[in-house]
Amino acid sequence: MSAFTMSVLTRAIVILGTLTLTSPAQGDQGTVPVSVNCSTRGTYLKEDQVDVLCPPRCAYALLAVWGSGVYASVSSICSAAVHSGVIDIKGGVVRLQKLPGQENYQGSTANGIRSSSLTRWMSSFSVSKTERIGLEVSGQPRATVVPTARAIKKKTGKSGKKNSKPINKDCKADIAFLIDGSWNLGKRRFNLQKNFITRVTNLLGIGPDGPLVGIVQISDNPKTEFMLKDNMNSRDLTAAIKNVTYRGGNSYVGKALMHTTEGFFTASKGTRTGYPKVVVILVDGWPSDDVDSAANQARESGINVFIVSVAKALPEEQKMVFDPNYAEKIVCKNNGAFSYAIPNWFGMYKFIKPLAQRMCSYNQMACSRTCHNSVNLAFLIDGSSSVGDNNFRTVLNFITEIVKPFDIHQIGSRVGAVQFTYDQRTEFDFDAHVTKDDVLNAISSIRYWSGGTATGEAIAHTTKNLFGKIKNNNVNVLIVITDGQSYDNVASPATAAHQAGVVVYSVGISWAMQNELKAMASEPKDSHTFFAKDFPDVHKLVPDILKGICNDYSLRAM
Repeated sequence: MSAFTMSVLTRAIVILGTLTLTSPAQGDQGTVPVSVNCSTRGTYLKEDQVDVLCPPRCAYALLAVWGSGVYASVSSICSAAVHSGVIDIKGGVVRLQKLPGQENYQGSTANGIRSSSLTRWMSSFSVSKTERIGLEVSGQPRATVVPTARAIKKKTGKSGKKNSKPINKDCKADIAFLIDGSWNLGKRRFNLQKNFITRVTNLLGIGPDGPLVGIVQISDNPKTEFMLKDNMNSRDLTAAIKNVTYRGGNSYVGKALMHTTEGFFTASKGTRTGYPKVVVILVDGWPSDDVDSAANQARESGINVFIVSVAKALPEEQKMVFDPNYAEKIVCKNNGAFSYAIPNWFGMYKFIKPLAQRMCSYNQMACSRTCHNSVNLAFLIDGSSSVGDNNFRTVLNFITEIVKPFDIHQIGSRVGAVQFTYDQRTEFDFDAHVTKDDVLNAISSIRYWSGGTATGEAIAHTTKNLFGKIKNNNVNVLIVITDGQSYDNVASPATAAHQAGVVVYSVGISWAMQNELKAMASEPKDSHTFFAKDFPDVHKLVPDILKGICNDYSLRAM
């Protein structure tokens, strides 16, 4: 085959340095498969139909899959292929077909893979076998879903006019640009900043099923210029950016970030459930205020903060900088992935594509996971005769207050509950309810049992039957609530729970024994042991318990 024929036959699509070859001339059998890794999810790939090469020797049984036949796009492609029987654990070529989102994905067990059920998801895929002609693929797996310049080539109609940019449905992000409107810039550089944002957003592929963008201007008082829901395509967004007017004032970055964290990402303003929240801060020089508290609030709220700093302070200007380390403190993680330092506004265009790619790289959104959406939270509830029905209802209200801040979802936090006397009764496990309303209704429906107090056996039961059956990457937390002394030993079952990776909080009321509460609690004992003199006082413990859970999450998620 001549070099000319080969160049006609193939086309190169380069994404983050990975070379993948496809053959438009020969159809399906001439397409070179995309090399993926064991955990690559369907949502990472842009094409409606694509052949992928799954590697051998993956721990497929440990990878997350939702659905049967039709799989939610957050599923591992290769694990879904093993589940459906398209390949075995030796790997191989799989044809992936993108499908619309749906409701009620059904879980099942097949070929050694257990798939989970899912109430609904925004997109799906199916997998099937394909006949190949022996081509091989090399290179690293794809690492982003940002379309290349070729992939987002504008289509022209009969009139020759360019249509709006296509929506990038695989880039799921709600993005707020915090633009510098301070006196540091002046109108000329302010317009250069707007042009930069326009070019970044044109690469993203704006749309209701893709990324959405809003803008907040940094000044003496931050101003939301427009919200996520205001512009649903690239053309409208470009016009909205053009209409943003320069305000002047100080560069109060901390104040603008707090404004954005507290009021921008709400459902009424266009924020979507399950989409990563992203803030991109552009600042000329340095902030005029402290950023610490705003940065901490943003991280705790699950916001991924990027910073683009332009024209850093000269040596003679260092004394004017409020905090020389502001860039390290404000970003989601100080690992180099969230920071861009640019010498001047005229040299920033080479950063357009890298920034756009980062904002669509779901795996790098480290701050999307928080203590509120990444915890398996179990309650072990004393139903013994000494509690009584009225006090039992008080305990259920206490549990409700703890649960309310958590984001309960199929791929978010989960909640389960066990009531115990001499025996144990699983009221509901982690898979029973996947919305907050359903969990709260289930808690209020728990019936008081009455009987003795065998706390140790109840801990062992919960460790095995709740935590032992859940497979996700959440932090496991058990809250034991009791009003008296246990008839059995609690230390050994509690130690076994600790060794299984369960963080145990003990909450004692009235006649609960301090030595037993300490024995059950995780280390450090003092911060995992709580006591209320009487049932009406137990609600006062809620804030400290929630704070403790978030602290434990931070330590274990590092």
